[in-house]
Amino acid sequence: MKKIVLIVVLCLSVLVSKAQNDIDVLLTAGVEDAERFANDYLAPGTNGMMYSMNANWFNSAKVKPLGGFEISIIANAALIKDEHKVFNMNTADYNNVQFVSGPSAQDVASVLGENDPAIFVEVEYDDPIFGSQTVELELPQGIGDNSKNLLPTAALQGAVGLGSGIEVKARYVPKIDTDEVTFNIYGAGLQLEFTEWLPADKLWPVALSGLVAYNHLDGSYDITGSSGIDGENQRIENDTNTWLFQLAVSTKLPVFNLYGGLGYITGKSESDLLGTYRVTNGPLISEDIVDPFSVSSDVSSLRGTVGAKLKLGFFRLNAEYHISEFDAFSVGVNFGFR
Repeated sequence: MKKIVLIVVLCLSVLVSKAQNDIDVLLTAGVEDAERFANDYLAPGTNGMMYSMNANWFNSAKVKPLGGFEISIIANAALIKDEHKVFNMNTADYNNVQFVSGPSAQDVASVLGENDPAIFVEVEYDDPIFGSQTVELELPQGIGDNSKNLLPTAALQGAVGLGSGIEVKARYVPKIDTDEVTFNIYGAGLQLEFTEWLPADKLWPVALSGLVAYNHLDGSYDITGSSGIDGENQRIENDTNTWLFQLAVSTKLPVFNLYGGLGYITGKSESDLLGTYRVTNGPLISEDIVDPFSVSSDVSSLRGTVGAKLKLGFFRLNAEYHISEFDAFSVGVNFGFR
């Protein structure tokens, strides 16, 4: 559970925990180099989470009538492909970093991958006494096989019908607040059934609707005790916002129904490395770096959805699959009236 929370809060925590001394050296080599590496390293992880947290916003194109409601427990997972586990690192884009061996551009592990064998780089930095110095370090690993090729999320979701083909939704993850981690997810959606507004709508064999949904994630991870770098108030803060625009279609049978649709996801995840980091420059000199850098990643793509729903009185069960930049699947246990 701890690894999942760290991924959701910010995948940079994996970089910190697996390469504490490496960050120290990268900051010594220059904040610009550290920021460039962190941005490329983290983007697949934060992007995958944005796709995962947008699954299962609907399980039917038929909206609930006035006063109808449904409470759902939802479990989602984005699938990690091989292409998400690496990024191409070109040291020509860096100021003070070179590969120890091989070409200047190589595929290295992202936060979702693993370097096997290990990959080493040589970092150059200026020592006030001894001048230009170099040090060899191993690039950080990602979560690799420990992820089981999944990026999971979960939420509680409620939906209620307002009549006239209108349904509102809200989802929430109870706030996690510990000594190290603060984490929160919430969202809201509006679904409009177009077929509800057509003449003789009850004669239509299928329902057609549109959905707009907003998701927000924010989290903070205190790394003061685990960064391996002297300093104060060291933490990672993440702010993620996404929008989903979806056309949905479904059958309208009493017990078992199929549903699907075509949607568009857009979102941005921003992560800040904050606090004071006391970076050593040789044995005698140190430098305080305050709030070293911020990194961000964006998603914007179409998404196709197919799913099925079983309804047995007030109990319902649904499962769905999404095809997009990050494929995802989801299951929901639902309890509802009407």
